[in-house]
Amino acid sequence: MRADSLWALTAGFRRPFALAALALLLASGALLLVPLLGTFAIDVALAGDLAPGTPALRSLAEGFAEHALLAYLLLSAAAIVLVTALAGLFHFLRGRWTALASEGLIRRLRLALHDQLEHLPAPWHDGMDTGDLVQRCSSDVETLRVFFSNDVLEIARALALLLALLPLMFWRNPSLAALSLLLMPLIFTFAVLFFRRVKQVFTVTDEAEAAMTAALQENLTGIRVVRAFSRQPEERLRFAGFNATFRDHNRRLIDLMGVYWSTSDLLCLTQLGIVLFAGAYQLQAGTLSVGELFAFLTWEGMVIFPLRQFGRILTDAGKASVALTRLRAILEADPEPQGTREAAPPKPLALALNGLTFTYPGAAKPALRDLSLSLAPGETLAILGAPGAGKSTLLRLLLRYYEAPTGTIALGPTPEALRPLEHWPRGALRSALAIVAQDPFLYGRSLEENLRVGAPDASEVELWIALEDAALADTVRALPAGLATALGERGVTLSGGQRQRLAIARALLRRPALLLLDDALSAVDVGTEAHILSALQQRKGESTVILTAHRLSTVRHADRIALLENGQLVALGDHGTLLRTCAPYRTLAQQQGYAP
Repeated sequence: MRADSLWALTAGFRRPFALAALALLLASGALLLVPLLGTFAIDVALAGDLAPGTPALRSLAEGFAEHALLAYLLLSAAAIVLVTALAGLFHFLRGRWTALASEGLIRRLRLALHDQLEHLPAPWHDGMDTGDLVQRCSSDVETLRVFFSNDVLEIARALALLLALLPLMFWRNPSLAALSLLLMPLIFTFAVLFFRRVKQVFTVTDEAEAAMTAALQENLTGIRVVRAFSRQPEERLRFAGFNATFRDHNRRLIDLMGVYWSTSDLLCLTQLGIVLFAGAYQLQAGTLSVGELFAFLTWEGMVIFPLRQFGRILTDAGKASVALTRLRAILEADPEPQGTREAAPPKPLALALNGLTFTYPGAAKPALRDLSLSLAPGETLAILGAPGAGKSTLLRLLLRYYEAPTGTIALGPTPEALRPLEHWPRGALRSALAIVAQDPFLYGRSLEENLRVGAPDASEVELWIALEDAALADTVRALPAGLATALGERGVTLSGGQRQRLAIARALLRRPALLLLDDALSAVDVGTEAHILSALQQRKGESTVILTAHRLSTVRHADRIALLENGQLVALGDHGTLLRTCAPYRTLAQQQGYAP
């Protein structure tokens, strides 16, 4: 959706906004008649004669003979009630159409933001703070909702009243009408200058709120680490700093608003005082009636106080402009190209790396250097290496979270039919892959819903087979609610090993063409690891498997083992070959009891 301006956001909802504006104009027009009817009623009452009254009501009242004066006043009261009720109806329609337009617009904006965030590339997310994104999609969107629901039509109302009342006021009394405009340019100029000032302050305040939200989100996410290290006092002080900064900026904003409202009150009441004193003088001179003075004071209030609201409206416009700028950083970011719709790659996949060198954006040195190897369909490749050796980086490149240099990675049904990775549409590629991370993400939903993330149509029998292979079936059977057990946020009700096993079951249930296990057995015991590896061996040929690990018990039965060091391939072969030919591997095997 287009979001280059507040006007562009209204596309598709301008008709209900226009209808709301029309209803507002009709309501305002009806309310303009109230002071006029009151003027004639007051003058009739003071004169004790129907002569100053309106012709229409006067002719009706004259039919009541000796009660004509009372009849005129009652008819005037009824007319005022009727006109006010009519204005109320138009105000209701205005509110309804405004709500339809503003809420529909904001709903569309929220959906667009969510969809955009789902499709933005990993490097973009790496540079953003989750708490800040949450604040943009909640607080900033709410700022826009308030502006469109409350302020847009108030601008039209103030302008309509001003344009409608000025001819009416000059028609009734040109000199008093001129005095009524004396301070209006000053009030409007003050509002505009205030808007420019407060926009800068709101920008800083909004950023301070985003920082505070990010700090809170980070603290809640890591609450167990905070408690484990007894860091509550330090985290409290850290959050207090963000909170104090936001308070200071927000207080500054409130102070500016206080200055504006008090100053604008002074200007508006001074303007009313000018009209009152000038009207009193004309009243004493006999050139103005009491009813006309009442009408002028009422009309003046109807014009000057909406005009005074321009400060608030322009302030909200400034906030909305800042909020839209922050949201545009999301909406205008370049999403991942999805490519054309295409069937998933066949199972299992062959893989070839050809001189793969990759450096993360902003990094000083490559994470992978000149990496070359091949993998036949259905083979299992294990990757060993110290932290930072490049193991996880390779898996991220295969998932196209980051883009590898063109032509350095190829996939295909056979080694003879490989296609460069960049030729595979991301959607089709990822639908054929499954990954299990060392710290897997689980949804705060039921256990079954987490299992079905990658295979929503799987049968219950298939669910239990996957759980059996992941050594989790007995644990699930022991749960009171079984598959319906709610896991809590990020699977907090499960242990680290149970979360890993559930993620493995989720991946196996998908029956992927390429299964990626990123140190996925690090939190399970040796017996459970053996069970899972045995299940993978029984499934051999269904998927090509790449697994990373630190323990040789995990990798020693792989078809081939790749040893990485600082992003470079040091050795490649099966367990026996590496024991004979690779000293670093032999040393590692001796340390873990897998070599004499």
